[in-house]
Amino acid sequence: MRKQIPNLITSLNLLCGCIALLFAASGALVTAAIFVYLGIFFDFFDGLAARSLGAQSKVGLELDSLADVVTSGVAPAVVMVQLLSEAFTGAYLDMAGMFGEGAWNHSWLRWMPFIGLLIAVASAYRLAKFNVDTRQTDSFIGLPTPANALLILSIPLLLEFQASASLEAFLLQPWFLIVLTVLSCFLLNAEIKLFALKFKRWDFQSNKVRYFFLIGSVAALVFLQFLAIPIIIVSYIVISLLLPKQ
Repeated sequence: MRKQIPNLITSLNLLCGCIALLFAASGALVTAAIFVYLGIFFDFFDGLAARSLGAQSKVGLELDSLADVVTSGVAPAVVMVQLLSEAFTGAYLDMAGMFGEGAWNHSWLRWMPFIGLLIAVASAYRLAKFNVDTRQTDSFIGLPTPANALLILSIPLLLEFQASASLEAFLLQPWFLIVLTVLSCFLLNAEIKLFALKFKRWDFQSNKVRYFFLIGSVAALVFLQFLAIPIIIVSYIVISLLLPKQ
């Protein structure tokens, strides 16, 4: 039973992703973001539990990737589809009525929001590579899918809780969302070495970058709230690029 605890935590991640998908599809993007963030919380602790309990397994590794595909891949992709639909048409995607008369009166607009689904494809490919890439034991090659999900899901939170007229106009600019989609797909699979936030032991010397990053991230969240999330993700990439190559 003890060895199933990490898999139970991973299953909670998957459950949160499924719930997030339902809310995202219905246009409740803030609620979807909350469940994605909750799923990422479980994702952080399943590996920690597995290492602490000596319960690491091949099944757990595969289950973790499958859960991440849903929570950190498909759910953010559907949120991006809805954001693009809002940007292009002024309304969230309505699959039942998208081919009828109304806002979608230009045929090419009907398909533009589906560009957001590229995030799901890129996330799945990134996770598949992770499972067979022996270089990613102590670091990551490419942006981890949870980090990318945090970035994408920060947009509906900013629009809901910290929006100004200028910020809303920028975040809902169609070409900004398209560029962000393409950029996130690139970063997920780029040959960029990024430090991992996984703690194998708790001493300061071997984890000082992680500790400083986490402390800085908490401080940024306190003072900047949801605006801190994209800043944290960008900082994570920049710090990783500045670290000495090993």
